[in-house]
Amino acid sequence: MKNLAGLMKQASQMQAKMEAAKSNLASLVVDGSAGAGLVTVKLTGKGEMRDLKIDPQLADPTDIETLQDLIVAAYTDAKAKAEAASSEAMRDVTGGLDLPAGLKLPF
Repeated sequence: MKNLAGLMKQASQMQAKMEAAKSNLASLVVDGSAGAGLVTVKLTGKGEMRDLKIDPQLADPTDIETLQDLIVAAYTDAKAKAEAASSEAMRDVTGGLDLPAGLKLPF
């Protein structure tokens, strides 16, 4: 029974750490950019877009495809950074224990 009580305490501590990590990720804002900074995107740690800036020189109606590609690339860059921050937070919560591939905790 002693081991079970210790295990329950550890689970409770991990849950508290997970809640703190989720809160931190919600307030985290990462920047992504493309085209040498001509397009920038800000995302929260949960992947919600908060800002999009486009250099006015890209506002060429005859070349809208380039602008579209740069927006997608900037978003992808920011999303990768947000996912890296989330993974790092999970490593901190789990004490470096690698979770099986595909297993995502509620982030």
